[in-house]
Amino acid sequence: MILKVVATPIGNLSDCSPRAKEVLEQATLIIAEDTRTTGQLLKLLGVGGKKVFMSSHAQSSAGALQKTLEACQEHEQIALVTDAGTPAISDPGSFFISHFRAMYPEAMVVPIPGPSAAIAALSVSGFPASHFEFMGFIPHKKGRQTLFASLAEKEHTVVLYESPHRILKTLESLTEALGESRLIMVGREMTKQFEEYPVGTAKTLLEYYTTHSDKVRGEFVIVISP
Repeated sequence: MILKVVATPIGNLSDCSPRAKEVLEQATLIIAEDTRTTGQLLKLLGVGGKKVFMSSHAQSSAGALQKTLEACQEHEQIALVTDAGTPAISDPGSFFISHFRAMYPEAMVVPIPGPSAAIAALSVSGFPASHFEFMGFIPHKKGRQTLFASLAEKEHTVVLYESPHRILKTLESLTEALGESRLIMVGREMTKQFEEYPVGTAKTLLEYYTTHSDKVRGEFVIVISP
């Protein structure tokens, strides 16, 4: 039994590697964050073959997780995917993988590398990347202000995810916490037709997105310089 952790495109379908397509073609069980999203992706990629789809996501109950884990016994080639990007990176895939390893200690778990929003944004930021901290999605409430205050003390590059509903509030908080001392890059609509990567202080980027409210959509990656 082999569980293959497959990275899928974050926007541009051409970023799906030939190896990833081959693995998805060969897999008889595909474990997805959202089976509808993954089913549509396979259709667009032209991936066929008889598949069993099961879901594993942040809201999965213990019973649902156990059912999915037990289903793995009936398959030799299993693929784990998330809605976009690399599974387990700020994603519930890590929870499934840890339980899979515990239940099947002799099974292989193999990465099929590919797109990752955090790494893609970091690569074009121009900020030092020999040492960086990835913090995933910023907390909605508890610990949010403490986190922003701690960013001012960081001596390395930091990468964050944020939703369109909170990006302006986040840039306001970063303006208060960082002032004019640090540069920030915001990655938006990455790899898609209207992708952009503006760089500036938190204040200038807040002004930019306040003025261009039509751009406050899609997922955001924030990269903060040392």
